[in-house]
Amino acid sequence: MKIALSLLIPFFFIASFNGNSIGERTTPSVSKGIPSYHTPQTKVLPRIGIAGLGIESSTFSPALTQEEAFHAKYEAEVFTSYPFLAADSIFRRRAQWLPALVGKSLPGGAVTRQAYESLVKQTLDLLKKNGPYDGLFFDIHGAMSVVGMEDPEGDLIMRIREVIGKKTIISTSMDLHGNVSWRLAQNTDLITCYRMAPHEDAMQTKRRAVNNLLSRIESGKGKPAYKVWIPVPILLPGEKTSTRIQPGKNLYAAVAPASVQAGIVDAAIWIGYAWADEPRNHGVVMVTGDDKAKVTSTAEQLAKSFWNVRSEFAFVAPTATLTESLNQALISKKRPFFISDSGDNPTAGGAGDVTWTLKEILARPEFKSPNGPQLIYASIPGPELVKKAIAAGVGGKVDAYAGAKVDARFAPPVRLIGTVEAIEHGDRNAETEVVVKVGSVHVIVTQKRKPYHKEADFTRLGLNPRKAAIVVVKIGYLEPELYAMCADWLLALTPGGVDQNLERLTYKRIKRPMFPFDKNMKDPDLSAKIVPSSDNL
Repeated sequence: MKIALSLLIPFFFIASFNGNSIGERTTPSVSKGIPSYHTPQTKVLPRIGIAGLGIESSTFSPALTQEEAFHAKYEAEVFTSYPFLAADSIFRRRAQWLPALVGKSLPGGAVTRQAYESLVKQTLDLLKKNGPYDGLFFDIHGAMSVVGMEDPEGDLIMRIREVIGKKTIISTSMDLHGNVSWRLAQNTDLITCYRMAPHEDAMQTKRRAVNNLLSRIESGKGKPAYKVWIPVPILLPGEKTSTRIQPGKNLYAAVAPASVQAGIVDAAIWIGYAWADEPRNHGVVMVTGDDKAKVTSTAEQLAKSFWNVRSEFAFVAPTATLTESLNQALISKKRPFFISDSGDNPTAGGAGDVTWTLKEILARPEFKSPNGPQLIYASIPGPELVKKAIAAGVGGKVDAYAGAKVDARFAPPVRLIGTVEAIEHGDRNAETEVVVKVGSVHVIVTQKRKPYHKEADFTRLGLNPRKAAIVVVKIGYLEPELYAMCADWLLALTPGGVDQNLERLTYKRIKRPMFPFDKNMKDPDLSAKIVPSSDNL
């Protein structure tokens, strides 16, 4: 994996944020919440805060996300989320770190207003407690929806600004499936996002955001002179914009070289989040730097490249109906054969408890016998069944319902009558997992929903996906471990809150015209929009 050149800059070069060298201690005075430094006496490090909330929220799912789903980390605990900030790391030694709150949830439904306000209040209280700040690392996803609110990340950063002041430099790290509103662009100073989907560069991106922040402080350059924002009216699912295949592969391959040009700090392309109905949901290009001409031309070129390939985006895997997928998997000699139950994918915001696919599988005669083709289904939430399975124990019989407690629009709860094969406790998301064998189908039933995207997710339950005939997962594009494991793969176009057929969804608030909904729309204005500095808020 390539590492951005900016990450190779030694941490010990001379900094002149306030005319001081790295490590030079001065006596701070505070004016309007911002530290200034006077007579050099001893060495000082910049004061850097950390805060952020991350989730993808489908507004087409009836699910609601509560506060506990964010598994919030506070103050020193935040460091465990960032290996590059380990106690003995170079980055840790470059600043005085003052973490506030970082919360990350599995994708899901809209966040309740109560949960959002509680997490924001805790964040702001901790920021007030630990200020003032030279910089803030703002770690978000960018696709959060909150009940009764528009643009939550824009609201959050604006409220943070009210606490930390206009002079503090904010560096924002995002998922490429996030959304960059004008308000978010205004309030941040440095901004970047992932360049890979699947997101194998997630931690590298966060590290880049921190390095950009520290480098601008240490060098004395401060906030970039220019931020350019260009909205691109494209709204596509991640399964059509993966960087594994063209045109996403070449589109994103151009981002890193663009970002290391002289006069540019960073460049980024956001695909946006397709399963929320808000005006901010669309593609965006942003470039930051000190050379106005270079920043502007680079942003316009990236935006034009994005628009020009809009019609070339295609699904990352062959697609089919569920019936077609099962038929092909059954006759295939390739093992394991993976099928994505894509419409209720909890890694994209699905409720995770739609039973439609599982009911169709259990109705197939091929899977009625215990000696039929081995199929693993991952997974379906069923607290009632989990409770009965624990009472029955491994090897016992269970008869209970699972699924459709949250999203019963497509099918009711599914009745499972089978043998308990495994019971495991302690998973961070699922809490408790059981495996029930029904015919030749091994159904993973969870206390709470959980995506299964690593081999260990299966093997810890005594399942060997490599030897199964068919593995059906509630997921869209296969995550790296599953992708490396599968012998063949089909993406089944199933129903749910993250339906891959966007034109079946009832959008009412996105900006129109928008590709692909308005296929014959005129070419949009892709000229650079200069974003005012946060100093002018």
